Amino acid sequence: MYSTKRTIFAAAALAFSLNTGTSLAFDQGDLIKQLDEPLTVVFIPKVIHPWYEVVAAGAEQVAKELGTEGIEVNVIWDSPPQADVADHNRRIETNIGRKPDGLAVSCLDPATNVQLLGEAVAADVNVITFDTFCSEDFDFVGHKGDAQDGADLAKFLAEKIGETGKVGILAGSLTATNHAARVKGFKEAIAQYPNIEIVFEQPDDDNLEKAVSLTENALQANPDLKGIFGANASNPIGAARAIQNAGKAGDVVIVGMDDLPETLQFIEDGVIAGVKAQRQWEIGYWAVKYLVAKNQNHTIPHVHATGSQILTKDLLVK
Repeated sequence: MYSTKRTIFAAAALAFSLNTGTSLAFDQGDLIKQLDEPLTVVFIPKVIHPWYEVVAAGAEQVAKELGTEGIEVNVIWDSPPQADVADHNRRIETNIGRKPDGLAVSCLDPATNVQLLGEAVAADVNVITFDTFCSEDFDFVGHKGDAQDGADLAKFLAEKIGETGKVGILAGSLTATNHAARVKGFKEAIAQYPNIEIVFEQPDDDNLEKAVSLTENALQANPDLKGIFGANASNPIGAARAIQNAGKAGDVVIVGMDDLPETLQFIEDGVIAGVKAQRQWEIGYWAVKYLVAKNQNHTIPHVHATGSQILTKDLLVK
């Protein structure tokens, strides 16, 4: 009964204000802050990589759009040259000290990154994690279906090789939770095919040249290799270069992640069979959008899932 009376009172008060033109004492619009100064948003990815260039393009686009609304946003990238946990953490610490208006971090090592990001929040820095999910403590923009991507690619690869033969895994960076989840999903799904054997699993540290070298070594050790799974955006390209150089294009089926230009060309040429591609342009766009919204005191979703899709030659060549 008490709740019902409160609802009736609130409705009556609203009706009174509408009929009389009298403003209520509380206006939710007053909670939103006006932005009178330029904002600085810093992105810290796991490593310098072409994949993040597409993220940057989305970030640049939304910055232009906000500029037309009178909101100036400076987007800065502080990218480690290699996937090195210590260097990555130093960059996070340094930028906490600079107190930007927004900090977007792709977690390389959740065990240490989470503590630092907690320190950023404690220092009143607006934080979003992107690309690689690391903790429910922070808002996230990106794709969380990594294990399912690995499983989907395992089934796709198994079909392509007739559910039998030797396959290998290029595992990316061991500390990156998205890479590890893809590998886990792949291995669990491929285990359903008793005639498929995983003969190597090596981390390439998101380094394309290392992926080339690892694939060359795998071919020497396993000349009858039938397939390769790549857990990040670099290693399908590295594997494809090595396979093509060895004259085994079409004999070794390559599957992996993402749609970098060289990846798409290898798919069209029949060297890579297919990939699961994320929508990283959307990641950059919404990360900036939400960090600006945080500065305005808007609410934002805790997780913005950007998804992934399968890409094969049939889908690329019309």
